[in-house]
Amino acid sequence: MILKAEIKKIRLNKFISNSGICSRREADKFISLGLVKVNNNIITSMGYKVDIDDIVKFNDSVIKAEKHKYLVLNKPKNFITTMKDPQKRNTVLDLINGACKERLYPVGRLDRNTTGVLMFTNDGDLSKKLCHPSNRISKIYRVELNKNLKSSDFEKIRKNLILEDGPVKVDKISFLETKKNIGIEIHIGKNRIVRRIFEHLGYTVTKLDRTSFAGITKKNTVRGKYRFLTDKEVNILKRL
Repeated sequence: MILKAEIKKIRLNKFISNSGICSRREADKFISLGLVKVNNNIITSMGYKVDIDDIVKFNDSVIKAEKHKYLVLNKPKNFITTMKDPQKRNTVLDLINGACKERLYPVGRLDRNTTGVLMFTNDGDLSKKLCHPSNRISKIYRVELNKNLKSSDFEKIRKNLILEDGPVKVDKISFLETKKNIGIEIHIGKNRIVRRIFEHLGYTVTKLDRTSFAGITKKNTVRGKYRFLTDKEVNILKRL
């Protein structure tokens, strides 16, 4: 029999983060603003710990710690990355509906016409870590252009372009089957950055597929379907 005293307490900000509401850093902000109660007492201490019997409320609503879930979707075209669309267009959440009882959120985003790897989780800390520019998370894309990429333009991209919002560092670039098919690896997360790189040089991206995000791939996952990450994959992500 496990005694209550033997149950390990956890920090309040971690408990809130585990509920899927937000990251730990955001939880600290909510705690400092007096928006969190434990057993009907407002808690503003950053180091406060809770146990299994404590009743935690955020904005006067009871929250419970969820088990973290992680999945990867092989996103098809014509689905937008948003939690809710006022125009009633297809969203990526439609594709993972019913995957689990927990509410999952996309990690970053893909444009409507971009396909490939899109992760979902209710682990706010990991999501923020994977999206923060300082962590230099790798993203690999397969690009199809409307015409062959000139060798001179290939070199311009390899040596780093300067766009209207600043320089763009490309980690790797290579030709694939033809000079219209390009493989590109980046870590920056600027809006539409891959399309903008080629548009800047006078090309149109006809197909854009993300094949890897933070080392997670869509291998053995057909377009429009998803799979849950393995424990090994999750552990690797947490060590990044």
